[in-house]
Amino acid sequence: MFSLNVNYKYCVVEVYHQNTLFVCVNFELHRSVLDLEVSVLVDVEKSVDHHDPPDSHICHHHAACWLVLIGYLLDLADGAVARQLNACSALGAKLDDFADFTTFGIATSLILRTPGLLDNILCMLYVLSVYTRLCFFSSGIPFMYRGLPCIYSSAILVCVSLLTGGNMAVLRILAVAMILFMVSQNFYPHDRVLESQAWKKVVYIGGVAMVFCSSFPPACVYYLLWSVSYILFPTTLWSSKV
Repeated sequence: MFSLNVNYKYCVVEVYHQNTLFVCVNFELHRSVLDLEVSVLVDVEKSVDHHDPPDSHICHHHAACWLVLIGYLLDLADGAVARQLNACSALGAKLDDFADFTTFGIATSLILRTPGLLDNILCMLYVLSVYTRLCFFSSGIPFMYRGLPCIYSSAILVCVSLLTGGNMAVLRILAVAMILFMVSQNFYPHDRVLESQAWKKVVYIGGVAMVFCSSFPPACVYYLLWSVSYILFPTTLWSSKV
């Protein structure tokens, strides 16, 4: 963790002169979140293998899910801040996709992992669906995505995992549904939350307050409603009206 902080500060100093400050800072933040998520989830597996007290397992699981939600907020903010700083670049787009893949693909899939073979296969299918969604599903239409953005499927999975205490039966069904949504041909609006109507900015601020100042159940319900509303009412509520 200390080395990541050093890298993060180093990136800020080096890239400032190249006018791509936010791009690399955001990538480092996402990478830090991912490393924390993976290390926390690995600790969960070790605690299970060594029969550590249940409270330790629950604490690690909560921390991993909380970090995914922080990644959710960062992903919604990075584009807006980059445009405000006039720091958009092709490199930034590539790094953003990589950060999304690691945080919402790899790290989220570890929540589904168990010693069972079928669960591991589901885990790999989830990662592949996120990869497919990011690499091959460009809609060609301005302000539109093709396939559900992976941040929403990730948020739904981690929130349900927290609310159900990691109920694998529920998570398996949800994971399959999210995979189908991500590889579908349906169109979803570009979610420029911080560059759109005022009420969307309020929703975002509420999300920040929930993840940092609230207990897990209210925060999970908040993010669950936010993400499900995007799936059910994509153009009615979340179309990008800048």
